[in-house]
Parts: sequence; C-alpha cells; structure tokens
Amino acid sequence: MLADFSLDLTDGECFTLLGPSGCGKTVLLRLIAGFEKPESGTIRIDGQVVTDADDGSSVSPDQRGLGMVFQDYAVWPHMSVFDNIAYPLKLAGIEVSARRERTLRAIELVGLAGLDTRLPSQLSGGQQQRVALARALVSEPRLLLLDEPLNNLDANLREEMRFEIKALQQKLGITIFYVTHDQEIALAIADRIAVMDEHGRLRQIGTPEDVYERPVDDFVFRFLGIANFLPVSRRDGALCVGEQTGDWPSLPPDHFGDTLTAGFRPGDVQLARDGAGLAGTIRRASFLGAQFDYLIDIGGALIRTALPSHDALALGLLFDEGDACRVGFHSVQWFDRAIQTSDKV
Repeated sequence: MLADFSLDLTDGECFTLLGPSGCGKTVLLRLIAGFEKPESGTIRIDGQVVTDADDGSSVSPDQRGLGMVFQDYAVWPHMSVFDNIAYPLKLAGIEVSARRERTLRAIELVGLAGLDTRLPSQLSGGQQQRVALARALVSEPRLLLLDEPLNNLDANLREEMRFEIKALQQKLGITIFYVTHDQEIALAIADRIAVMDEHGRLRQIGTPEDVYERPVDDFVFRFLGIANFLPVSRRDGALCVGEQTGDWPSLPPDHFGDTLTAGFRPGDVQLARDGAGLAGTIRRASFLGAQFDYLIDIGGALIRTALPSHDALALGLLFDEGDACRVGFHSVQWFDRAIQTSDKV
C-alpha cells in the first residue's frame, strides 16, 4: 500500500485526496501527522524534513505545526466548548489571557459564539464538528489535515459545512489536506484533486474541472460520478453499437483499437421520441421531483439519463416503461477496451 507514492502540496491550497474506502487515505494522513512511521521515504512540511525512514528520524506530532480533524469529531465530552478548543494552547503553555483571546477568536470564526460554556452533549452533530475544526485551527497550523470530517453529518449539514470549510481556508490562507471518498465534497472544495485507486496508486492529479472533464482512464471517470459505458466497435470507419451506427459528438483517437467504450454522464444524453440516434427502450422511468431518471436499454446495454422535469414536460419527453426512444449524446469520453483499467462496462 502507498508504494512509489509521491505527492506535493502548494502552500495555501485546498488539496483533496479522493479514493475508495480502504485505499490508504487515512494511513497517509497518520504518516503526515506523525502517528505512524513509513518503512521508506521522506515527508517534508514547509521544507522541513519531519520523517526520514532512511535514518529513522521523526519529529513528534506536537512539533509538526499541524491541525487535524477526525471523522468522529473526538471532542472531550466532559469539557465545555471553550475548554475543548483551548486545550492545545494549554498543552503548549500559552499564557492564560492570550489563550482566552485566541480561543474566543476561534469560536467566533466557526460560528459558535455564545456557546462556549456548553458541553458536547448539548450540541448538534454539526456544532460538535465545528468545535473539532476550531480546536484544529486555534494553534494556527501551517497545515490542516481533515480525515472525512463530514461523514457523520446529514446531507444538509454536509453541504453547509463543506462550503464553510472552503470559506475558512480562503479567509485564513491555510493549506488544507482533505481526504474523502465523497466526490461531491472533493469537487466542491478542492483547488486540486488526486484520485487514488483501491491499491493506493495515484491515478490522476489536477483541478476539479480537469479531472472531471478529462479523466485519464475509465477508473477516474467512473469514480467521479454516475458513469454510463457503451461498448462500441469500429467497423469500416463507422462506430457501431451492436448493429446500429451512431452519430457521435467526437471521434476516438486513431491509435485506439477497434474495440472501444464510450463513456458519458446521464446529463450528456440527448433523448428523443424519434429521429436520429441509437434506438433504445425505456426499462425504468422514475420521477425524482426536479428531474426524471430513465434507465434505457440500447442493444442489451443499460444506461441512465437525467432530464429536468420542466424540460420533459415542455418537450413531450414523459416516457413510460417499455416506450421506444432515440438516444444521442452531447459529449462522450472514449476508452480503448484493450487497455481499460476495469472490466465493468
């Protein structure tokens, strides 16, 4: 795990490491924090070597200038909000008046003003997470490590907190290293994203837009949202799905073989009742409020498409199960099936 792993963060950025559960994300955070030691390699923070496996040297966690927020909050139940947040400063021997000033500033920064005397049991999950965040920030760390800190929050709180974390990072100008398996959070807050696979290998590093729009392989494409894959054959210059010849918005590279896969998102599908496009059959029609979700059979391959409800109504595209349809594409990503990283097509 994490063999031949090399990663550089830029000062002041929010860097997100995105990968499936069990790929080594938390292990990497613990190595950076100094809770574990690597068998080989070097870790530097702001140019300072904090771990060197070759000579066995390692700076203790409390001397690395880091803040860390865990997935389970890890707030002390017997301490007030103020005492939880002030604890790192107390350990560091900060003078009482300065400690109080910095703690109250951190409390206000995360939106907990007026709650400083409450115990964790008197707080909501989102408020407890804010306590953990303030405790990590109060020491003014040079690097903030976040280990899937929003996992235990409900969907609304997750959305609220992810934007607050990004706003804090921009306001304070600190460097954040955020690990998660949630692609929505990663895309929302990151300046850059690194995608890891289940073997702990880095597959791609780039801006959220680059990684989402220009994935280097089918694994990255699949991991960053709902992915459709259609098997396509190149025959006599035409690109065919089964016996059908499709109209495609782009062509695969010439060096790809004749056995291809077209990858696309539900929103990339153009749906019609007749006309040009691949012939399909509606296998499932689901009304989800803001949109209609259709599962479509094209020559035995199933794909999903999402259509805004007002468009479906205005364009006469309310389908029932079993209805025939025509399918085109706004955009596709091409993959050579001979070198695909996954056989799940």
